Amino acid sequence: MLDFRLLGPVEAHCDGTGVDLGPPKRRTVLAMLLLADGALVTTDRLSEALWHEQPPTHARTAVQGHISQLRRRLHPTGCAAIVTAGDGYLLRTSTDRVDARRFRTGVQEARRHHRGAPASAVPVLRDALRLWRGPALAGLRPTPLIASLAAELEESRLIAVEELGQALTAAGLAEEAVGLLRGPVCRHPLRESLVAPLLDALLATDRQAAAIALYHDTARRLADELGVDPGPAMTGAYARILAAPGAPAGTGTGPGEHTETPAGPAEAVDGPARSVDAPPPLLLPRSPAGFTGRPRELAALDAVLAAPADAPVCLVTGPAGVGKSALVAHWAQRAAHAFPDGVLFARLGGFAGTVPAADPVFVLRDFLVALGIRPDDVPRNPVAAESLYRTLLRHRRALVVLDDALNHDQVRPLLPGAAGCATVVTSRDRLEGLIAGDCARPLLIDRLGPEEGAALLAGVLGTHRVAAEPDAVAHLVRLCDGLPLALRLTAARLALRPERPLRRAAEELHDEQQRLALLAAGDLDLASVLRAGVAQLPAAAAELLGLLAHHLGPDIDLGAAAALAAAAPGETRAALERLVAANLLEERADGRYALHDLVRLYARTLRPAPDPRRILPLLDHYLCGALAASAAAVAGSQPCCALPADVHRPAAEPDFADRAAAMAWYATERSTLVAAVGAAADAHHHDRAWRLAVLLWPLVVQQPEAQWDGPLGRALDSAAELGDADAESRVRTLLGWVLTEQGRHEEAVRHLESAPDLARRAGDTEGEAIATANLAQLHDRLGHPARAGRGYERAQLLARDAGSPQTHMLTTYHLARHHLNDGRPAEALALARHGLDLAPAEQVPARRAMLTDLCGQALLRLGRPGEAAEHFSCAARLAEQDGFTADAAEYRARAAETGRPGRA
Repeated sequence: MLDFRLLGPVEAHCDGTGVDLGPPKRRTVLAMLLLADGALVTTDRLSEALWHEQPPTHARTAVQGHISQLRRRLHPTGCAAIVTAGDGYLLRTSTDRVDARRFRTGVQEARRHHRGAPASAVPVLRDALRLWRGPALAGLRPTPLIASLAAELEESRLIAVEELGQALTAAGLAEEAVGLLRGPVCRHPLRESLVAPLLDALLATDRQAAAIALYHDTARRLADELGVDPGPAMTGAYARILAAPGAPAGTGTGPGEHTETPAGPAEAVDGPARSVDAPPPLLLPRSPAGFTGRPRELAALDAVLAAPADAPVCLVTGPAGVGKSALVAHWAQRAAHAFPDGVLFARLGGFAGTVPAADPVFVLRDFLVALGIRPDDVPRNPVAAESLYRTLLRHRRALVVLDDALNHDQVRPLLPGAAGCATVVTSRDRLEGLIAGDCARPLLIDRLGPEEGAALLAGVLGTHRVAAEPDAVAHLVRLCDGLPLALRLTAARLALRPERPLRRAAEELHDEQQRLALLAAGDLDLASVLRAGVAQLPAAAAELLGLLAHHLGPDIDLGAAAALAAAAPGETRAALERLVAANLLEERADGRYALHDLVRLYARTLRPAPDPRRILPLLDHYLCGALAASAAAVAGSQPCCALPADVHRPAAEPDFADRAAAMAWYATERSTLVAAVGAAADAHHHDRAWRLAVLLWPLVVQQPEAQWDGPLGRALDSAAELGDADAESRVRTLLGWVLTEQGRHEEAVRHLESAPDLARRAGDTEGEAIATANLAQLHDRLGHPARAGRGYERAQLLARDAGSPQTHMLTTYHLARHHLNDGRPAEALALARHGLDLAPAEQVPARRAMLTDLCGQALLRLGRPGEAAEHFSCAARLAEQDGFTADAAEYRARAAETGRPGRA
């Protein structure tokens, strides 16, 4: 069955497996069709959703393309059909297959129950809200129309949350209602329809004081920000609070009275006795010795003090060994004076590794004793203890530091929630639940830069020793990934060896086989620290981490990671996000993921290198990507090779909108593609190795000066191993051209003289034409114009017989160029113009630019400079359109030179 999901990232799942919907614009089209509930969506409305007020000239064609691709992906399931109707489209599918429709149906059903039986409405609303996986329509480009539709869905969610909160309280589940409503109220503090049910829930759980404080805080915000008083929903709830037995005095007499009479410290606790004259607790962590740097992070923590009335929570997160605990300990010592009612500190041991993480119940007990409650009077009930803790801090200005938290469940009971208190939490995990549910402000701690790393080393080794070897110091900082822990471990070893040059230490660390072993001192070592973090991962994330450590390239995208893991993209995305949340993997702005070196080295110890058979889906992922990229790089061209019969097609088919997108992919994946050629050859997947190499040709042509003989040499070995004449001819043709362009003519001869015959034996006429043209170019460079001319003529005839307009254009250009160099400009002009007529005007702008430039040069030789200048300018525009900026600049220079007065 096919399920559509709009309440979060836009997705489709067929029998539990994610369907690749393609880029965001395509998912936007699907979302618009689904939100229409089977009604017609016009092309103009789809264009508005995709581009707002400035759709491109090809908007209608682009929409048709997205519809076509969606049909390809959805129609085979038999559960959905996109129908063309008039000037638009509609999607036919079962109403229970779309999460937004199921959500709406559930809320409507709950409303029918709620009137007389709130307890029966609760499970229905719970199920409806569980359908939400994040912000509605996440991942789509927020054009005004999409933003408006997402806002409508979000509004319906908030209304459902309000109704569930009311139903919970009415059903006697007020504690759950408090937990449900607290986060949304924090995010929407002026939404009275949210605040009112929270006031009722707080009252039902005997938290009148908290309810009154919330009412007055909201009333003050409404007055300050909107200039209005609370409406009927809030004032009604407030009246119920004041009418309840035991309501505190001094809380105001009406909804318009926004002042409070705070109780003194002795009045704040009505229950367990406090020790007489208990001093403010100062549970300060030990100040780290030799702390240095981090001015930006310290300033960010100082900003916590700027708004104490909001009871701020600051989450300090970052990878293992980056110095989170040291930073916060240093800051807490410095900032303690700003919290006259004390500092509470607890090491939660979430990633200690050797002992279980601290139970928040026991931490809470220690905090209550520190706050003056006699140990025998600490409530045994955790909920009562938590309530007492918050009551004690209600009118205090205190700092709570929670170090090395495992998850938000460990932290939440320890948050004071009092207006005058600030909380700082450190964790390797990003604790997104704490950010979403408790409005924590994240502070991401990055690795040290070169200067900060050098300063840390100087603090241990001395300024003179560090200043004497700046290059070695910079190398050490890089090898330690800028991690303060790794740098301190390195400095500890060097401090005990004052005669050892820092250069030698860098050389030792450069050896990946022993780097982790060297980063140890006494009972502290980096590998153990990393091990503790990995131990908290789910099995799928830990498995993926080990696979990523053996990846071919420096980074990876979702599709390649799914191929590497042999898993569905949805499952792989979840594992990647878990690794990112654990700060073991870096997610970059372009959607790619990378491991830092020390994590990669440790992760390699988790599992051996993958079996050669496991690498085949990854190789095929890149093979399919390169084939699609080469086709997009030169529109209308014939593929230079076919995929193997047993290819593993990726779950997400590569899709490149134009040449620029294809060339950007090549640039990003270049090092990985080159490594893939070698990996394929090493694993004896020779049929993949040579194909991966020749599919690099668009990048090779753009950058002929690069070191391509390595991968092409491996590809040639693979072709020979297969005894495949077609493979060998293609590799030799490309390698020979590269060597010619690099001026390595003797080496080029060995490849290009045999390439045409190999292509002929393989029955590849087009390949023979290209090989013959490349050989003719080599003869030109070697000073054999007659042989070159015969070769160009034969290449043109072969290309014509092959029926390939692209190759025919190329060989015609080479022959026309030869005529021009031979002093026959009229023949060159005629041939170049003929070449321009061989393919549609919208195809291969780069080759059209070459032919147009050649026309200009021939016209200049024929004494027609005005026409020549026009051709040069046109050639520049065509070259720039295809991304050949250097050629475009050359053509413009010719146009400018030709257009100068007096030029004849």
